Amino acid sequence: MAQASVLLDRARVRDLGLFVGGLALAIAFHVGDPAANSAPVCPFYAMTGLYCPGCGTLRCLHALVHADLPSAVGYNLVTVFLAPILLASWLAVGLAAVTGRPSHLWVPPRWLGLALAGTLVVFWILRNLPVAAFSWMAP
Repeated sequence: MAQASVLLDRARVRDLGLFVGGLALAIAFHVGDPAANSAPVCPFYAMTGLYCPGCGTLRCLHALVHADLPSAVGYNLVTVFLAPILLASWLAVGLAAVTGRPSHLWVPPRWLGLALAGTLVVFWILRNLPVAAFSWMAP
């Protein structure tokens, strides 16, 4: 019985740490503007001159915490689609930390992970094509 209590306490501390860490990141994105500051340059972009699927994510998250959806979409469309899932997971972990109940996060089916990976590869390719129809995907 004591072992289960220790595991529950560790899980609660972990959940609280994840929730507070996410809150700290949200505050940092709200206060600091990666576009105005010298945010780190993507290593893939620095070496190849091509955008990776994550290029523009910092600026996208900054725009999202300021509720600027058009700018967020312009920086990184994939991050905009993934943000609600991350927000729901973050809130579930926070609720678990506050209530002391274990967090029961949704475990996606395997095909969803493969579909996301395929979507990222297609997004990666399209945002680097020198075609006017896809130029809006570049951050």
